[in-house]
Amino acid sequence: MSDQSKPTIDQILLQWEVEQFLYHEADLLDSRRFDEWLELFTDDLHYWMPLRFNRAGHEEAAEESGRGELSLFDDNKAFLAARIRRLRTGRAWAEDPPSRTRHLVSNVTIDAAGFELNVSSNFLIYRNRLEGEVDLYAGMRRDLIRRVGSGFRIAKRKIVLDQNVLLSKNLSIFF
Repeated sequence: MSDQSKPTIDQILLQWEVEQFLYHEADLLDSRRFDEWLELFTDDLHYWMPLRFNRAGHEEAAEESGRGELSLFDDNKAFLAARIRRLRTGRAWAEDPPSRTRHLVSNVTIDAAGFELNVSSNFLIYRNRLEGEVDLYAGMRRDLIRRVGSGFRIAKRKIVLDQNVLLSKNLSIFF
């Protein structure tokens, strides 16, 4: 919670609900239940991973690529659906055999404004493929989560990796 005063029972409940939602999302990804994962997003989704740059301290504001500039991901829901369909074709060489992943989510903070929540979280993703391909991705996510009925849907996701040089052979997993 962004408010540092003693939390109310409603704030505690909201924190728990959002954390459970994010844990469920991680489980869907790690279980390769990508169609169910896609249902967690709104139709107007923006799924974005900007590039990172090494900058001097006084240039810290320019550490990430901006909107409309080159990025690692700049997807909408239809594009994510196409990526998922491609995984099922057997011609997605980067995921045949499929990666084994473990998504760890922590440090969840929430800024609530009506039915929209600005949610920040940290992640660590372990990826193993074949006998010797191991990748670790660390970073943070900034999500805009909307209340939809009795649940939540992600409308925007900004993924910021801590590393600015990726040593993995491909970037074929979901964050």
